[in-house]
Amino acid sequence: MTKNEKRFEKVHSEKMSFMDTVEIFRDVQTGVCYMWRSGGNSGGLTALLGPDGRPVIQH
Repeated sequence: MTKNEKRFEKVHSEKMSFMDTVEIFRDVQTGVCYMWRSGGNSGGLTALLGPDGRPVIQH
């Protein structure tokens, strides 16, 4: 990975309310997707899981 290449790319963004946002990021090296949920002054990040409980992978 070169200095200018980004490790993550945003693939989805959704405004839930005035201060709440859900975003999906994809790791360009592994293809694993992560969900970021922010609300006010807090937020959380987790691997995005499919119905079988495994991480969602997009290549």
